[in-house]
Amino acid sequence: MSVVKRVSIIVSAMLVVVLVVGVSLALALVRRPLPEYGGTQELAILDGEVEVLRDELGVPQIYADTDLDLFRAQGYVHAQDRFFEMDYRRHVTAGRLAELVGENEDAIAADSVIRTLGWRRVAEQEWDLLAEDTRTYLEAYAEGVNAYLDANEASELGVEYTVLGLSTTLTEVEPWDPIDSLAWLKAMAWDLAANYDEELGRAAALPALAGDVARVEQLYPGYPYDRNAPILSAYTPTAPAAQEAADTTVLPDGEWLGAVEAALDAVGAVPHLLGEGDGIGSNSFVVAGEHTSTGEPLLANDPHLGISMPGVWHQAGLHCRAMDEACTFDVAGFGFAGLPGVIMGHNTELAWGLTNLGADVVDFFLERVYDDGTYLRDGERVPLERRTETIRVNDAEDIALGVASTVHGPIVSGVLPETAAAGNTPVPAGSPPSGFGGYAVAMSWTALTPGRTADAIFAINRADDADAIAAAAALFDVPAQNIVFATAAGDIGYQAPGRIPVRQSVADTPVPSDGSWPRPGWNSAFDWVGYVAPENMPRGLNPEEGFIVAANQAVLPAGVGPFLTADYDAGYRSQRIRELLTGAIEQGQPLDAQTVTTMMSDNASPFAEAIVPVLLEVPVEDPFVEEAVALLEDWAADGYPQDGDSPAAAYFAAVWAHLLTHTFADELPASVVPEGGSRSLDVVRSILETPSNPWWDDRTTVSLVESRDEILAQSLTNARYELTNSLGADPSQWRWDRLHRVAPTHPVLGGEGIPEPVRRLVNPTPVGVGGGASIVNATGWDASATVGDRPDYRATSGPSMRMVVDLSDLDASVWVNATGNSGHPASVHYTDQIGAWARGETFAWPYSRAAVEQAAQTTQTLVPGD
Repeated sequence: MSVVKRVSIIVSAMLVVVLVVGVSLALALVRRPLPEYGGTQELAILDGEVEVLRDELGVPQIYADTDLDLFRAQGYVHAQDRFFEMDYRRHVTAGRLAELVGENEDAIAADSVIRTLGWRRVAEQEWDLLAEDTRTYLEAYAEGVNAYLDANEASELGVEYTVLGLSTTLTEVEPWDPIDSLAWLKAMAWDLAANYDEELGRAAALPALAGDVARVEQLYPGYPYDRNAPILSAYTPTAPAAQEAADTTVLPDGEWLGAVEAALDAVGAVPHLLGEGDGIGSNSFVVAGEHTSTGEPLLANDPHLGISMPGVWHQAGLHCRAMDEACTFDVAGFGFAGLPGVIMGHNTELAWGLTNLGADVVDFFLERVYDDGTYLRDGERVPLERRTETIRVNDAEDIALGVASTVHGPIVSGVLPETAAAGNTPVPAGSPPSGFGGYAVAMSWTALTPGRTADAIFAINRADDADAIAAAAALFDVPAQNIVFATAAGDIGYQAPGRIPVRQSVADTPVPSDGSWPRPGWNSAFDWVGYVAPENMPRGLNPEEGFIVAANQAVLPAGVGPFLTADYDAGYRSQRIRELLTGAIEQGQPLDAQTVTTMMSDNASPFAEAIVPVLLEVPVEDPFVEEAVALLEDWAADGYPQDGDSPAAAYFAAVWAHLLTHTFADELPASVVPEGGSRSLDVVRSILETPSNPWWDDRTTVSLVESRDEILAQSLTNARYELTNSLGADPSQWRWDRLHRVAPTHPVLGGEGIPEPVRRLVNPTPVGVGGGASIVNATGWDASATVGDRPDYRATSGPSMRMVVDLSDLDASVWVNATGNSGHPASVHYTDQIGAWARGETFAWPYSRAAVEQAAQTTQTLVPGD
């Protein structure tokens, strides 16, 4: 559970408000932060008049005559709609969460890890690297935020401040700083960094499996190229060859694992503001005009992120009344409150979408450290770099945090008090060197090197063709993404940006050279030796098949192009989208925005397709269980749709959860047990054809050795009895959406331990949904999680928004946010999109001035003032 759900503020304070001052005043306090969307406001920061037109969903379309006024107004609008969210995020990204919420163990742990990694320190170092225009835009945005802060006290910025002020000392809200925006990019990069869970997970699983590396690798199968196609079928640029280096170093025996486990604990303490787990990914695809009803391209995108309240995206348009040297933007789409510009959307000439590339941009290095503050490096002892960070805790004593780093990055294995001693593990054999203190784990991460991603955002917002996207991608350091794009000129394309490490190939060592396992830090042969050059990153333009699908699968065919990762998503979503597109094309069905929107809500289950045929062959003697198994027989004929109203979908999900528990939980640490995503499916696939595989044996039954069919029968039986207890005795009345619910939770006031009236205020009513992990409608859930003694089927991630851009008529494009555009619980726009989102519906996306004016419900005019 993340920090945001465990911050135990004494939120009975809201109840105190109700009891002491009365319901009417409490409602007034809740409504007090609602912004004024009409009228005229004077802002001294402006050069000219700015209009903000909002539609029935509260989506602002901003019109100005200069770039600076556009971003000033965007900052002002973000502060109107979502300032507490912005303030919360900047406290997290600066390692200052305890300053906001007080003395809380989880907040302090998060601050400790983020200070150790130094997110804000890196953001500060990036400032001088940025283009002058970018710095100017960030400053203008901050001016807009601060103009709103200057005009409103804390209780007018968010109801959260009223509640916090009753349980902690509420200090004056700080002005927004441009570095606050840059630091948010580190949070994006952290949640979208791939492979580090797998890298540490491999190491953590090793002792549980008695040092059997082959069994560990079974838990992390390679990409199934024989089943699921990569994004691109070919690669033109030439990547630099891997460098060879001879070495006979081996990782020491299991004694070093304590340090690795400590590192795993440390990275797990960081709040995931975008989400975590197998479900974090995205779908995107572009279709050429030859296959559309209009003859012009279509682009679709839906990023799969954590379920949050409010949702992570803010919809907006930034429009220059006249495009000239002073005003260069005419863009609309989804962005982050706290960051200027648009992250995914379109301008007049080009639409673009993003999905996570999944590149391996994090490596953990096992370091040999000594009591005198040195560590081993190519046979010599060199001093650790040290600094002290001060964590300020609201209404409590400051905490001094010592941070140590090696050439590979900060040491993360000793950050948390309970794991601080884990690095002091004895050497594996022989007499320890004099002064040897043990092993520690340092982390190399591309985002800890200052970069120019902020420049890339504005470059993409103004891009008009493939070359402009490539130029922007060269600046897009972190997080590594897939960019799909379509142009008004009729092109469709793909571009991979990102800072990708180049690793040396080290001979004569059991340590893989692909970053899949922690690496020996005392030998520089294992160091990164640079980054893949931007011109060598994969790209594609106008493929022969007439579409491109990028949904976190492998980018290139096996062994082709630069090495990106050993741990891609297995590609079941991408392959299903390809099947849907190919099927429509083969049937001669021209694609339009509605057809594509329907595809994005497809619920076909690759898990059921692979496993149900085997389940149906398992002997079941109990008629009570057979009654449930019969659901799967009928379901197979329909193509295994994981629809919300499906009884079979509910039963199969329960069987799947029990199957994973019976197969893996008896042998593995909880942090390594498969969560039920695409990796889990491929692990189970790999052992289904071997009924006597050791994984099937339940190690808790010491005197028995179970086979595959026994475990499958047990899973079928346990699932039948579980759902009987929770959904009723008649299987035909079961529904998947009664188990599988989306429950967005407020980051501070919505978690466990918060009084019910407060949670009802800030958390929407849970919504039942179809879909699931590795399904196109990717409402992921953690099959290893439980509530009491039952699996927890609640969605942990999902499509955080959906958009379809029609390049033939941009006003015909559609979009939907997962919750709403406002961050104020009392606003009608807090949850006004969640119902449509759950049903797979979208809203009209006006873009032209005429369409925006027709859709406008309010107009706010911002004018220069004294």
